[in-house]
Amino acid sequence: MFNNLKNNSQEQIPVPQHIGIIMDGNGRWAKSQGKPRIFGHKAGMDALKTAAIHGQHRGVKVMTVYAFSTENWSRPMDEIKFIMSLPIDFYSKYLPILNEENIQIRMIGEREGLPKATLNSIDRAAAETSNNTGMILNFAMNYGGRRDILLAVQNLAKSGKNLSEITEEELSDYLQTSILPKDLRDPDLIIRTSGELRLSNFLPWQAAYSELYFTDTAWPDFDEAALDAAILEFQKRDRRYGGVK
Repeated sequence: MFNNLKNNSQEQIPVPQHIGIIMDGNGRWAKSQGKPRIFGHKAGMDALKTAAIHGQHRGVKVMTVYAFSTENWSRPMDEIKFIMSLPIDFYSKYLPILNEENIQIRMIGEREGLPKATLNSIDRAAAETSNNTGMILNFAMNYGGRRDILLAVQNLAKSGKNLSEITEEELSDYLQTSILPKDLRDPDLIIRTSGELRLSNFLPWQAAYSELYFTDTAWPDFDEAALDAAILEFQKRDRRYGGVK
């Protein structure tokens, strides 16, 4: 009974409504096992399924995952080709499970330059989960945060708005995260795995007041307990948004 009371009390503390994840360490994880980098990316795909389902169970509303950045095009072509095949494999393998869990699929990032088969798989998954009402699993694919802001400003200029008079809210409406519900566009918590201590151009505008959580755990080893640890750390933070309590 004591354990039940403890669990119920813990669950009354709000969980982050929007979690961003920089899924780092796939290649290093594979190398540590004497295997090629692509082996790590495949294991990372399985870890993503685990994190998405557990996030849904914990009450997270949006999970934005950094799947492929605009800077990742500098990687070896064989690795890029394999990464571009992962959405196809992911949805083929896990879409029925994600649908059963009431999870929605969405994507931010530039479509231009992505392989047609990759886009088709993402579009199909988004269409097939469009009526779901649970957590939004939002893939940042071919995404760069600075370019996100640049494109927003360019599109604002094309719209005829006076750029000297635009508000933060108006600019936010032109960012790629505008596909998300207005009150869920900015991550409450950003997690980066595998020990690196930077955001690497991931949602720089939206992350202005995000709590940051860094862990040495490589992404393929990031399981339910690891996500719970990140959420628990978030719940300990005192979020003042520049004010005083």
